[in-house]
Amino acid sequence: MLETPTKTIDETRQGEAFEAFQNDPNQYRKHFYIESYGCAMNFNDSEIVASILNENGFGATRNIEDAHLILINTCSIREKAEQTVRNRLVHFKGLKKSRPEMLVGVLGCMAERLKAKLLEEEKLVDLVIGPDAYRSLPALIADAEGGQKGVNVLLSREETYSDIAPVRLDTNGVSSFVSIMRGCNNMCTFCVVPFTRGRERSRDAHSIIREVQDLVDRGYKEVTLLGQNVDSYYWMSQDGTEEVTFAKLLEMTALVSPKLRVRFSTSHPKDITDEVLFTMKKYDNICKNIHLPLQSGSTRVLQLMNRTYTKEWYLKKVDRIREVLPECAITCDIITGFCTEAEEDHLETLEVMRYSKYDLSYMYIYSERPGTLAARRYTDDVPDEVKSRRLKEVIEVQGKSSIEVFSACIGQTFEVLIEGNSKRSEEHWSGRTTQGRMAVFPKGDWNLNKGDFATVKINDATSGTLIGEIVFV
Repeated sequence: MLETPTKTIDETRQGEAFEAFQNDPNQYRKHFYIESYGCAMNFNDSEIVASILNENGFGATRNIEDAHLILINTCSIREKAEQTVRNRLVHFKGLKKSRPEMLVGVLGCMAERLKAKLLEEEKLVDLVIGPDAYRSLPALIADAEGGQKGVNVLLSREETYSDIAPVRLDTNGVSSFVSIMRGCNNMCTFCVVPFTRGRERSRDAHSIIREVQDLVDRGYKEVTLLGQNVDSYYWMSQDGTEEVTFAKLLEMTALVSPKLRVRFSTSHPKDITDEVLFTMKKYDNICKNIHLPLQSGSTRVLQLMNRTYTKEWYLKKVDRIREVLPECAITCDIITGFCTEAEEDHLETLEVMRYSKYDLSYMYIYSERPGTLAARRYTDDVPDEVKSRRLKEVIEVQGKSSIEVFSACIGQTFEVLIEGNSKRSEEHWSGRTTQGRMAVFPKGDWNLNKGDFATVKINDATSGTLIGEIVFV
């Protein structure tokens, strides 16, 4: 999955949960504070949790000191993420010394994997709730308030939360996430997701479209369809008269409104079909951006990872995307230093990166995760200093590619969805092109607001930002 920076209620921008508390702080008898770590799916899960808590008398608070309940939605994909969470839990344990009635709970992937350690050995939490057990949260809170430990980490083959309207916690009022499926059937040997989120199941297509329509009705201009592997989305009605593939769902979402931008994440190279590509081509409002994780450029290493494709097959997929969608941006995930990775394997990764010309890549050193197939089958035998050196070289290649891609945009014009002020100046807007490239440009005398579209001519570029000026609205 794509990872995003950690956010908390403290950092929300006009979040609906906080707005409700601000408008009537007395409507909720208790308050919760939540932090989310890791992938976009975790952030969306936190919004589902907020909805469940709202229905049970809890309102969101920005101030951790006002919270009766502190929740941390966790990620287990790398050791560093787990350590960050553990440090936060130690901090919360310190807060409980002066407020023993306050409850602390762990949600998500780390909850499922480390339940016994968090509850009994380290006594850091009162609640442990897995990704499929959020409906049981009110009952578990009641148990914890009565002095018991609240635990539910059971995985489900059916749960999709399709009937729960998420409360948008970290919304800018312009873009939002919509979960379309949960779990994963791809047993990549380095990944904990199949063990922490269970088997793949797709959400009712019509519930997805209702959620998208609701966002449009409330003024949102962009949605991102989320799943561990969105391309394998497949839903059939109970009577068997209707079936919806991911390409069909993309089309249904695009047709909600021609002014709604549609994105999706994440794709598995083996599942992104020509049907998806031609659907993207057919509808202008489906953004021309595909996240196509590589992980390694070596066929031998890919086989050890159980990625089910070869280097040559992957490159043909890149070629096909470029052929059908010449303007499409491609982004990537790369793991360096996987078990037995030799220097020639590393060089093949650099070769694929240079060929594919990614806009950006999420690049990481391999971190062995307990319980994964790789941890059971292979030895993590690449020295740390070699991993670090290889990662540095991967970053250098990506940096050159990003500069090349962004510099090629100079002189072109793009439709940009304004997301808000530039981080550096309130006199400038910032927003994204259909390819997902960030653009910054002066506000000038144009009468524009956040959520508007502007046609921007690009005059300059860095490796991660397009710099331009408005030429038409």
